[in-house]
Amino acid sequence: MPIERREEPAVDRNKLISVEALTRRFPGLNGGAPVTVFENLWFDVAKGEYVCLIGHSGCGKSTLLNIIAGIDHADGGCVIVDGQEVTGPSLDRAVVFQGHALMPWMSTLGNIAFAVRSRHPRWSRAKVREHCQRFIDMVHLTGAEHKKPAQLSGGMRQRVGIARALAIEPRIMLLDEPFSALDALTRGSLQDEVLSICARTRQTTFMITHDVDEALLLADRVLLMTNGPLARVAEIVVNTLPRDRNRTDLHRHPNFYPLRNHLMDFLVSRSDQLRTRVEGIDPRRPPLVFPRAEDGPGAEPSVVAERSHA
Repeated sequence: MPIERREEPAVDRNKLISVEALTRRFPGLNGGAPVTVFENLWFDVAKGEYVCLIGHSGCGKSTLLNIIAGIDHADGGCVIVDGQEVTGPSLDRAVVFQGHALMPWMSTLGNIAFAVRSRHPRWSRAKVREHCQRFIDMVHLTGAEHKKPAQLSGGMRQRVGIARALAIEPRIMLLDEPFSALDALTRGSLQDEVLSICARTRQTTFMITHDVDEALLLADRVLLMTNGPLARVAEIVVNTLPRDRNRTDLHRHPNFYPLRNHLMDFLVSRSDQLRTRVEGIDPRRPPLVFPRAEDGPGAEPSVVAERSHA
């Protein structure tokens, strides 16, 4: 399908994160040639936007998130946050991992307070306590303030991790499949919590997921990565569902199944095929795709091209 080139004005999106020509290599086995996990990645995330990244295992999703977080390094290119190149970790970028990563000897309150004191070392104990309580209440852990991680369910531990991340009031929240190990009911509950919190706070969020329905519920845009090695951003799918969506009515919207089918088709078959297709596309302009009901059954979704980062 021909791709319509569209130059968007440089001022129309308030970029907070800009990933430019990013490449990561790892040493080869037994002294062999280095393996390039991904190369020449280009995309951005606007302030207040929720972006999900989908791709098969081995394409470097978690590595990419770690580079944005500043806990891993790139072998080429850079990550720019609000005009400054990322060179290490920052309290402006909070990470929630697949595992809860809580300190087992500390209570719910203690884990969150430890992070808050790192952000606000001059705050009084009372102010730290009051601030932490606001986020404990926000994730519905009221009454569990003094419980240690071993006394909490898996879902509750992840709530603590989310509260800890939010409590330092980061500019960016980075989520690495935080709900993947949870049962379906708990996962759905936490997804709803995150959706509600981000809608209220307009928290800028970049999330790794394998769950198509999760991406459609939470994300404004979904980045699709080709299979690794040498993975690239193949498409950027715009979520054409209304922003004030909820789990109950999501599937009733006419755009839901065109979106879902497009993402599922990518995971099932197109992720490998797109490795060849992206060869002829400027990596700075990954196709921007708008799956909608009016495209009709079996029709290719509307496609334009992202503007150049140059």
